[in-house]
Amino acid sequence: MSMLIMMICLFLLILLSVPIAYSLGASGLLYLLLEQPAFISTLPQRVWSGTNSFVIIAMPLFILAGELMNRGGLTRRLINFSLLTVKPIRGGLGEVNVVASMIFGGISGSSVADTSALGSVLIPNMIKKGYSKGFATGITVASSTMGMIIPPSVPMLMYAMISGASVGKLFLAGMIPGILIGFSQLVLVYFYSARKGYHPPREKVSFQEISKTTRDGLLAIVMPLVIVLSVSTGVATASESAGIAVLYSLILGFFLYKELTVKDMPGILKKTVMMSSSIMIIVGFSMIFTWILAVEQIPAMVANFIMGLEIHRFWILLFIDILILFVGTFVDVAPALLLLCPILLPVMGFFGVDELQFGAIMITGLAIGLVTPPVGMCLNAANKICGMPIMDIFKSALPFIICNVMVLLLVTYVPEISTWLPSLFM
Repeated sequence: MSMLIMMICLFLLILLSVPIAYSLGASGLLYLLLEQPAFISTLPQRVWSGTNSFVIIAMPLFILAGELMNRGGLTRRLINFSLLTVKPIRGGLGEVNVVASMIFGGISGSSVADTSALGSVLIPNMIKKGYSKGFATGITVASSTMGMIIPPSVPMLMYAMISGASVGKLFLAGMIPGILIGFSQLVLVYFYSARKGYHPPREKVSFQEISKTTRDGLLAIVMPLVIVLSVSTGVATASESAGIAVLYSLILGFFLYKELTVKDMPGILKKTVMMSSSIMIIVGFSMIFTWILAVEQIPAMVANFIMGLEIHRFWILLFIDILILFVGTFVDVAPALLLLCPILLPVMGFFGVDELQFGAIMITGLAIGLVTPPVGMCLNAANKICGMPIMDIFKSALPFIICNVMVLLLVTYVPEISTWLPSLFM
């Protein structure tokens, strides 16, 4: 009965728009008051244990690196590099949008940062070149989902903390799904542009411009490669590689690009602290909720119930995909991971899905939630840039979101898509 009351309290608080961290904490406190009042003194310990993790140290450092690269002129250089490589292909700036998202996603590790940084530059530019506002915004939003799938990824760090999986292996597990989403969206942009006649005239570029653009672009691309390879090969831990990323960003911004100034640092640090602390609070309070689930043996009960249904594995996996998509529609990525992983991870183990494959399923599925109303953090970010209603943005992005759904199904039913690279390198 206490467990039921806790769950009802949690969902009521979420429906009342109470921040998810406080909803988790308040519902957990209510459970202890009803069931074990003597255990209330352990709550601060549980909150502290959630944030006192070596893996989680990498999160604020990756966020800081992304902010430094964004403020240091990286976004413009990535777009210029993408223009150089794919603009001649039919679809022009649409193709550039997808390629830039693939590269920038591997640097920022955040889909919302991808939408905000690239969208503020590309959406107005695409509209000026004759693309419809809906198409420009839709492809920007949909392609930004790769930000949390292509490593390094902040949600992957959180999943590693919950599941105990190797960060390096998780980074490699997300590589192929992210690239598949990117290539499928590139193909869709090509045919969509051919039907709509979206193809700006080609412009001549001097050899000097090509050389400078290529150099600047490759300097930016080096960072995610160094991070993934250093973690995957065991040269550095996730936290150490995040520190390397921060140092590399500072060198690029201050000494090579020379667009980062000392005056920018307080704003960058403030934004990093605000983003990191909001995630840390959610992680801390979620530990109370996770601990109660373990005490009540909820994961084992759910697993036994599902196995007792004697339904074919195919339908169980499909149901879990739908559940992840449904939760991601209403709950942001961090709390969704913390709510679903402790319950579903043991269940997936019973059906032969290892922690790496399940991590790829979770991250790919929850990335779709960022571009689906009513929460849709990427939709909200795009709305602030172009002023389009959220539902109109979603309708424009829907054809490209279908690419994500197809890749999610592939990751679910073809384990090698997420497990081949980790097994090859590690």
